[in-house]
Amino acid sequence: QVQLVEYGGGLVQAGGSLRLSCVASGSILSLDHMAWYRQAPGLQRELVASITSGGSTYYSESVKGRFTISRDIDKNTVYLQMTSLNVEDTAAYYCYAYDGYRGDYGRGTQVTVFS
Repeated sequence: QVQLVEYGGGLVQAGGSLRLSCVASGSILSLDHMAWYRQAPGLQRELVASITSGGSTYYSESVKGRFTISRDIDKNTVYLQMTSLNVEDTAAYYCYAYDGYRGDYGRGTQVTVFS
């Protein structure tokens, strides 16, 4: 089981930026992929971005061009750089890791965007 801890959430004005970090308990190269999900109140959890062990990335249409997922292998950390934030980005953001057999989520970090 992978332990994941997210950092970096907070309150930001629309148009601003935030960077989320997710620290994994072990080597992230051993994972099939990692991802960021988000869940707004009353809505289902949705995939925001993902990165494979080979470095391939995926973005949902709603964040493409504004968010960037990246990683630091030496620090076992995955990042989500968020720019041009809008109120619709307000949600709890969860880090996710899949090792080829099971997936695990972190506890999440809240991002609130105000206009």
